[in-house]
Amino acid sequence: MESYKIFIVEDDPWYGEILEYQLSLNADYVVSRFATGKECLANMHKNPDLITVDFSLPDYTGDVLFKKIRQVNDAVPVIMISGQEDISVAVKILKLGVTDYLVKDENTKEILWNAVIKVRETSKLKNEVVGLREELGQKFSFDKSIKGQSPALNKIFVLMEKASKTNINVSVSGETGTGKEVVAKAIHYSSERKRKPFVGVNMAAIPKELIESELFGHEKGAFTGAVARKTGKFEEANGGTIFLDEIAELDLSLQSKILRVLQEREIIRVGGNEKVKLEVRLIIATHKNLAEEVKKGNFREDLYYRIIGLPIELPPLRERGSDILILARHFADEFVKENKLTAIAIAGDAKEKLMRYNYPGNVRELKAIIDLAVVMCNGQEIVAEDISYGSAGNDENFINEEKTLRQYTCYIIKYFLKKYNDDVVMVAEKLDIGKSTIYKMIQQKEINK
Repeated sequence: MESYKIFIVEDDPWYGEILEYQLSLNADYVVSRFATGKECLANMHKNPDLITVDFSLPDYTGDVLFKKIRQVNDAVPVIMISGQEDISVAVKILKLGVTDYLVKDENTKEILWNAVIKVRETSKLKNEVVGLREELGQKFSFDKSIKGQSPALNKIFVLMEKASKTNINVSVSGETGTGKEVVAKAIHYSSERKRKPFVGVNMAAIPKELIESELFGHEKGAFTGAVARKTGKFEEANGGTIFLDEIAELDLSLQSKILRVLQEREIIRVGGNEKVKLEVRLIIATHKNLAEEVKKGNFREDLYYRIIGLPIELPPLRERGSDILILARHFADEFVKENKLTAIAIAGDAKEKLMRYNYPGNVRELKAIIDLAVVMCNGQEIVAEDISYGSAGNDENFINEEKTLRQYTCYIIKYFLKKYNDDVVMVAEKLDIGKSTIYKMIQQKEINK
């Protein structure tokens, strides 16, 4: 295990020696002791992992020294040790951002021992999170997360690069399955916020009565079932990026609340009064035309102008030409690797078949097609016969199956429910039928949802 550097700032030699001896019992700890705040600051270049500070030093009070430490290193944990038991002093110090506040008594050395263990474990977890985010940053770099070389995609890369260099809001539009969330993640992990959280929220997937609590959080007792405080998605994303997918599905009453959050840069949890300051980047996505939704009165015009920022419209897969084959090759290699199979080639007739299809489900559908083709192929090559588009796609045999109209209706609705992740409202809108019709067919088990 690597050594863990601890600074003890204590002007009482006897007490300082006790603390130094106690912590030095752990062979991993490298302990340095200083009698003044100035000595501590003069050694900050040694990059300590933790600092303990006596509140009453001959040159600085603990709060002043803490602020000076923060000017040099804004991340190192600081534990304040004080002979004062005044709770107001403790509250004042903790509000500054110190990691812990200990009162000097006969048990301090044991309490400090446990506090250091806790701080070290927390720092280790934070470093692991940073490491994972670095890995995600590499995974979601433009060239690794978005495959293709078509002119249509190259235009998107240019816009994404511009977005990653600033904090401008970004609105991503395009058909379902074109990769809107992948684009949002790539922008985040290529920006200065890459070490901060990326929080995605599918607005269409959250029940209307729960969405305010989900976005803004709630206090204990705010409503029946609120047994503890809940942190909302905006608060989780603080310092990073919040991605609001399918924002056009948001109820008008919630639209006004999101507008207020974006204008005031703060949220108030449901059932609470405390204002929580926000510094968050917004990326939104929708498969609908937001400008048209504004004209129809379904979306607030003031919110539209607040969130539209840099618009990025993703092209459907059918307009990306040979990107289809690049993606097919990528998905095949990915599936083979994940399932520990031997390498699979794609035959010429299979490539021709892939290029002829129009992919209503876009990239997401292509991945499903290739995954199945790898499973179905015999030997080490995917041929045309291994590629199946399903009877609701381009299958010419679909209309020749001689089903009843009711059976065809069930078949089509099942296809669209699968395509749109069981979103009944969206499917009803797409097929121009009543959502009650779909619910009734599900209830009567004509459709297995």
